Amino acid sequence: MRSDCHMHMILDGQYWKSAIARHSSGPDIPWIRQVLSQYKAQGFTYLRDGGDRWNAGKAARDIAPEYGITYRTPLAPLCKADHYGAFIGEVWHNMAEFSALVRNHRQNGADFIKIMISGLMDFDRAGVLTEEGLSANEIKELIHIAHEEGFSVMAHANGARTVEAAAIAGVDSVEHGAYQDEESLLAMKENGTVWVPTLSTMGNLRGKGRYNETAVAAIWETAAENVRKFARIGGLIAPGSDAGAWAVPHGADTEHRLLTDLLGPNADAILSPATAIIQQKF
Repeated sequence: MRSDCHMHMILDGQYWKSAIARHSSGPDIPWIRQVLSQYKAQGFTYLRDGGDRWNAGKAARDIAPEYGITYRTPLAPLCKADHYGAFIGEVWHNMAEFSALVRNHRQNGADFIKIMISGLMDFDRAGVLTEEGLSANEIKELIHIAHEEGFSVMAHANGARTVEAAAIAGVDSVEHGAYQDEESLLAMKENGTVWVPTLSTMGNLRGKGRYNETAVAAIWETAAENVRKFARIGGLIAPGSDAGAWAVPHGADTEHRLLTDLLGPNADAILSPATAIIQQKF
């Protein structure tokens, strides 16, 4: 039985604007059924959506039991105004607005809260993010508010200090987690943070020619080495492909294959505990 602990029903692995437009006047149910069929055919029984504000993930959750799939969604991810995430999520300007959004998500049936606390990798420049993360105090308060409302928290987080701050604040899972260092990896280990490294978003770019291939190779090697290091210290790693992102198709087996290549023959034993935690908490 397979799990994908980070995917986006609303995206299609090609062009995000046209993918979102497909659902702009309401979830495209035939599309959602097609995607769920692909996951079922590949043996997936658990999917955790990264969220969207058009309710594609929510609609998928309603339908997924017909395909033998447990499906979880945060509804829309929550992002700070003028920071990364507004293209797919709901925006807050201050903590009072964030608190109101969390309460609204509870009323509307969110399974967990997703917060956007950093930018993306710049795939043409290794080691560079599109923007720095939020402050440690902000990150701590966001996680505290969501936990107080009884939610587990998924954090889109890149950069060592951002990941470290989220782990120390008790975030339940870190998504992506690019450009970490010894301190941030140790913080995740010591605080029981599950890391979902979404290796497919990097590994699948190799040889595509869309970005600088030297930069892509360097980004991949950095991510791969951090995954190996985290596994060596006993960190919790769960498979999540970010399916729907460019060059990451739904229902494929790339994430498990990439993790297995890095972690070796004991990969399933390493991944199983974290996957179980994700399924329990989210």
